[in-house]
Amino acid sequence: MICTIHRSEKKQGAYLYLAPKKTLKDIPEDLRSMLGQCTQVMHLNLAKRDKLASQDIDLVRRNLNDQGYHLQMPPKAHTNLINYGV
Repeated sequence: MICTIHRSEKKQGAYLYLAPKKTLKDIPEDLRSMLGQCTQVMHLNLAKRDKLASQDIDLVRRNLNDQGYHLQMPPKAHTNLINYGV
C-alpha cells in the first residue's frame, strides 16, 4: 500500500497519512480544522517496510484500511532533568 503523507502547517509535528485514492477532503471536518493547511511531503510504500521510525506500522496500516487516514501527533515534550552538584 502506497500512502501519501502530509505535514500540518498549523499543528507543528503533526503528520497525516492518507490511504490510496483519499484526499484531504475525505477526512473529518474537525480534523481538517485542527490541522489547518497541510503540505504533501512524501509517498511511502508500506508494503515494503517492516517498521516505521516513530509509529507502529500495524496501527498505521489498520487505520488506513479502516478509516482512510492515520494521524501522527508530535511526541509529548519531556521535562529535562538537571543534575545539580555533579
